[in-house]
Amino acid sequence: MSARIAVVDYDAGNLHSVAKACAAVGMDARLTARPGDLEAADAVILPGVGAFPDCMRRLRDRGLVDPLRRYLSDDRPFLGICLGLQLLFTHGEEGEGAEGLGCFPGRVRRIAAPGRKVPHMGWNALRLHRADPLFEGIAAGAYAYFVHSFHAVPEDPALLTATVEYGETVTAAVGRGGVRAVQFHPEKSSGVGLRLLANFARLAGGGRGGDRP
Repeated sequence: MSARIAVVDYDAGNLHSVAKACAAVGMDARLTARPGDLEAADAVILPGVGAFPDCMRRLRDRGLVDPLRRYLSDDRPFLGICLGLQLLFTHGEEGEGAEGLGCFPGRVRRIAAPGRKVPHMGWNALRLHRADPLFEGIAAGAYAYFVHSFHAVPEDPALLTATVEYGETVTAAVGRGGVRAVQFHPEKSSGVGLRLLANFARLAGGGRGGDRP
């Protein structure tokens, strides 16, 4: 039996494209806004595009903030995508600012890229900082697709799995224990993205805590 993977439904713009990409790699991923489905799932994916404060508000309105925090504190298999990475951190500076899920200490601030257009949009080469099963079979320098104006700055640099250069060093992936997240869009990153999702499906099959690096 394949792992049951819950894709958190809070009206994020990339929900259905993420679900379609998951299906393409044989993942049993289902959209849900029910807190109980998070507890029953073998793994959770939190996608997202848009503004940090708005997405936190939508999660609160659906009663999903506390269930997500409990899930994350249990160190179970989790994948954040784009804004789903940013929401893992303590605080986001976008707009008037907002508290995040607080899984990782750090802040989410606007990209500082003098002379370059922000948002950072398009393909960029990944610099891999350490081995992680999520990136198995993905070579250093592989290209992934980004669309974002803000990026996470962890208090602990050891959280960084990958970065890219765009006027400054920009966080591209983070992880600790069973919790992993990527700033780029796997669902738009062709073979690299599909490989990453297939790797996550394999990690999800490992149950609580995933396959730790």
